[in-house]
Amino acid sequence: MKNIVLIGMPGVGKSTIGVILAKELGYQFVDADLLIQKQEKRLLKEIISEEGIEGFIAIENQVNASIEANRTVIATGGSVVYGREAMEHLGEIATVIYLKLSYKALRKRLGNLKNRGVVLRDGQTLKDLYEERVVLYEKYADITIDEENKNLEETLQSIVDSLELNSEGTE
Repeated sequence: MKNIVLIGMPGVGKSTIGVILAKELGYQFVDADLLIQKQEKRLLKEIISEEGIEGFIAIENQVNASIEANRTVIATGGSVVYGREAMEHLGEIATVIYLKLSYKALRKRLGNLKNRGVVLRDGQTLKDLYEERVVLYEKYADITIDEENKNLEETLQSIVDSLELNSEGTE
């Protein structure tokens, strides 16, 4: 397919893996969070603090729904799945890959959530957020890559193998 979109919780490595995957495939790389910051001329955490969570999600939805790309790996923010228009658009222009990690492994990886610009509602825990989003990631994913006990190279190889299998099925 023309593009690849990476979705998943914060900390699963969407941006890191996206850059390396783009190099591997000879694709461009776009970080949707950086597109949001560029459009808004503010950091994600500033947008969340000034616009509130719903305001941020509306901006994120609009930015992701307007991405035009070809032969590009797109790393999205973890909350992109709250935007129906964005996810429908990304699903039309790309193969959507969900980078899946268990809650336990994810909790170990993540530091300060507020500094990461993570969209947490008042009183919501990381566990609540995880359970709420996993359902959405699974709903929108064309391919799910389980990262459990895999290093970066193993995750990349799983993605490349899955993309090859996926393209054989569509030709």
